[in-house]
Amino acid sequence: MLASEVFRLDPYSGHVFLFRSKRGNYLKALVWDGTGLCLFAKRLERHRFVWPPLVDGGVVLTPAQFSLLLEAMDWRRTVAPKPPQRPVHI
Repeated sequence: MLASEVFRLDPYSGHVFLFRSKRGNYLKALVWDGTGLCLFAKRLERHRFVWPPLVDGGVVLTPAQFSLLLEAMDWRRTVAPKPPQRPVHI
């Protein structure tokens, strides 16, 4: 609903729609694979995702920026953070 109402885009177009938490350490991706909507989530234990500047409430990422974002790398510096030693249990 957010994709169609806020971004004025078709959620069934094959685009990947990314949503982040306020703290920036949690990411959800919504994508139509042709048979259904898929929801993927990723939470960082110690770092935050670095997003390009938002324009009009959203941003279009290049494949390289998308890859760096999912790898939790700072796309401005392309330096990978140290991997966490162990996941933190809640």
